Amino acid sequence: MTEHLATIRRLAADVDTTALCDATPGIRVMSAALRCRSANPVVCGPARTVRCRDDFLAVIQALEQAAAGDVLVVDGAGRETALAGELFARVALNKGLAGIIVDGGYRDMRFVSTCELPVYSRHVTPRAGTTIRPGVPGETVSCGGVVVHQGDIVIADHDGIVVLDPADAVARLTAAAEVMATEARVAERLATGATLADVLNLDEHPAPLRFTV
Repeated sequence: MTEHLATIRRLAADVDTTALCDATPGIRVMSAALRCRSANPVVCGPARTVRCRDDFLAVIQALEQAAAGDVLVVDGAGRETALAGELFARVALNKGLAGIIVDGGYRDMRFVSTCELPVYSRHVTPRAGTTIRPGVPGETVSCGGVVVHQGDIVIADHDGIVVLDPADAVARLTAAAEVMATEARVAERLATGATLADVLNLDEHPAPLRFTV
């Protein structure tokens, strides 16, 4: 598994989420409402999942259980209560986590906004949750409108967050790399003066579409 993850991370370093979406129709894409709150948006790692509602005790437990390279994925049902903050980010940095994604609130932006740990959340709020109810760590959750299983591969960058099945992540990333190679060749042609019509076969493309409306 370690070697498999190393391959995934190596491939992911050279592709972006747009290419993954182009190469994989139906890929799980989290809601754009989950926004990067830190200085670094780039994430790649296996999901460490936790489900909780307005109480972050389970987030603390999941953070303690998380290993270096994991992405903490918190299903907070999109509520505005803060389920993590500065101290969580500091612990995650110390442990070498790949990122924190919270479908709920995050706080302490004075620190988080300059933090190198990728931190995503749906809301920013000063109001913290309670620590009196256990949550559900390690189970399948819903985050950003998509299903995330523990161990799924979470990849994020400036364009958004996608989720891959670890069993076919290498194939998806390889296909995305091919998309990016094709785009690079197109960019080279554009740099020499070609137009979009030249590189996209614009004259031929609309013809079969005229009778599909």
